[in-house]
Amino acid sequence: MKSAYEIAMNRLDATSPSVKLTDAKKAELAEIENLYAARMAERRVFLEGEIRKAADEPEAEEALRRQLASEIARLEEERETKKEKARGSA
Repeated sequence: MKSAYEIAMNRLDATSPSVKLTDAKKAELAEIENLYAARMAERRVFLEGEIRKAADEPEAEEALRRQLASEIARLEEERETKKEKARGSA
């Protein structure tokens, strides 16, 4: 007798089967993840240094914080787009 979870998972697989990734695709996705993690860390380090320098200027500090948030969001979006593209070409 199957549990409700097993029945639900069987139905889910029937309606939209999960994509099986090859080792090469997994490596490609990991490479994309690492590249963007490094880019985000680089921007954080740089802009947080600039924020510390601008600590006595609240307007400049706030502008730099907005810039940091914007750049991180842009990089995350770019990363997800590249990962989806890599998954789609499976």
